[in-house]
Amino acid sequence: MTAAIRAQLNAAPLKGAPLYIAAILIGLGNFLVVLDTTIANVSIPTIAGNLGVSSTQGTWVITSYAVAEAITVPLTGWLAKKFGAQRTFITCYLGFAVVSLLCGLSGSLGMLLGMRVLLGLFGGPIMPLSQMLLLRIFPKEKATLATVIWAMTTLIGPVAGPILGGIICDNYGWAWIFFIKVPIAAAGGLALMMMMRGQPDPKGKAVIDKVGLALLVVWVGALQIMLDEGRNHDWFNSHEIQVLAVIAAIGFVAFLIWELTEKNPIVDLRIFRHRGFVGAATTYSVGFGAFFASIVILPLWLQSNMGYTATWAGYATGIMGILAVVCSPLVGKAVEKFDPRLIVCLGILGLGGVMLWRMWTFNSDVTFLQMAWPTLVTGVFMVMFFVPVTGLAMASVNPEEQANAAGLSNFMRTLAGAFATSLIQSRWSDATRVNNTEIANSMVHGQGAVDAMTTQGVPVESARTMLSYVVEGQSVMLATLNMFGVIAVALGISAAIIWLVPKPKGPIDTSGAH
Repeated sequence: MTAAIRAQLNAAPLKGAPLYIAAILIGLGNFLVVLDTTIANVSIPTIAGNLGVSSTQGTWVITSYAVAEAITVPLTGWLAKKFGAQRTFITCYLGFAVVSLLCGLSGSLGMLLGMRVLLGLFGGPIMPLSQMLLLRIFPKEKATLATVIWAMTTLIGPVAGPILGGIICDNYGWAWIFFIKVPIAAAGGLALMMMMRGQPDPKGKAVIDKVGLALLVVWVGALQIMLDEGRNHDWFNSHEIQVLAVIAAIGFVAFLIWELTEKNPIVDLRIFRHRGFVGAATTYSVGFGAFFASIVILPLWLQSNMGYTATWAGYATGIMGILAVVCSPLVGKAVEKFDPRLIVCLGILGLGGVMLWRMWTFNSDVTFLQMAWPTLVTGVFMVMFFVPVTGLAMASVNPEEQANAAGLSNFMRTLAGAFATSLIQSRWSDATRVNNTEIANSMVHGQGAVDAMTTQGVPVESARTMLSYVVEGQSVMLATLNMFGVIAVALGISAAIIWLVPKPKGPIDTSGAH
């Protein structure tokens, strides 16, 4: 046995101030990764404009990160066994800093997307490993504190993203939404490496399912590209989209067959034999996808059609965090006393109600305050949904399956967010085009409006442009309301699915909620 191994085995556990500093540094890594899922949302119009692409293409900045992160999540267990959870976490932490720098330096959409994919690959393992390390460094009697630190960084991250993204983008430029994380991640990773030196970091024999990983990348990648590019290529009238659909379908079927017969699958599909897990994980995926779609199109609409800056679009989106943070402990207590399925269902129905509220009250003259109220209330229902749902999923599987179940649930949730972003963009664009045509066809007095403006000295072309601008604005407004309706329906479906989960026999563990 070497001296280095003996030193690791005999290392004293962290106590006092070093313990809490290490916990904060680990939580900070998790916060940065979760923050990155939403910090670019309000900056998409600015990024797209600066890089000379459409806002639809700009949303690839969101989906590329989410897909890469989702693909990496199932690899976390293998990486932790092969290299040690601590070493993997710190490597990803520092890698996150380097790639964030490269994202900010990107001068083209292609380079930015490539770096966002790489950023997702480094970010994917950080979230599950941060929870693992926090529970490892704290003694068992303080496990609740470890869970609280992890849950708060996970909850605050997506709420802070739009606000920070908007302020940074408006005042310093979009590149700084990536640059700002570089010194924080670098300092956090290096400080943690020094503090954790000598701490136990067990490794073991690790086998990776290379074929399963390859098939996963193929079908997920093909499907995401198809969803992103479908609208631009007239969907299945395009040979390219047809080929991508065939690749995705064949890849998915081959993936299912391989994973169900592989001894050490990268994604343990056998967990789907538990009805409770299927119900909870599907509820989580459908509900999260619908919710995430709403926080993608809201800032886009505000900036593209309502004249909001990225900063104010960020405020309009991030205000939901106020009640989310306040209500989180209350919901945690309620889960212990009431049926968690009921809490999840009410939370999702509440989110659906907020979408209907927006659908019925939003118009081209809506004020910030009128728009802020439903967003503020969203925080309560968001916590009611997110806090218990993963606990229900974990309570439905055997104890030895919980690690794989958590990875699979997070994989489905992250992938659902990416797919929903692409689908809502496509449907929003299609609805805008349909509404534009219908409004134009129903304008029997359109020429009269143009004539009225010309009699007041407005040039004919300018009058037609102004009228066209009004029609376009109304078309986008109606399309946005249509999308809120679609999202409400998806949330209603999600609320019904949760009742497939059997009633838990006792209190559930909500520590995995995010």
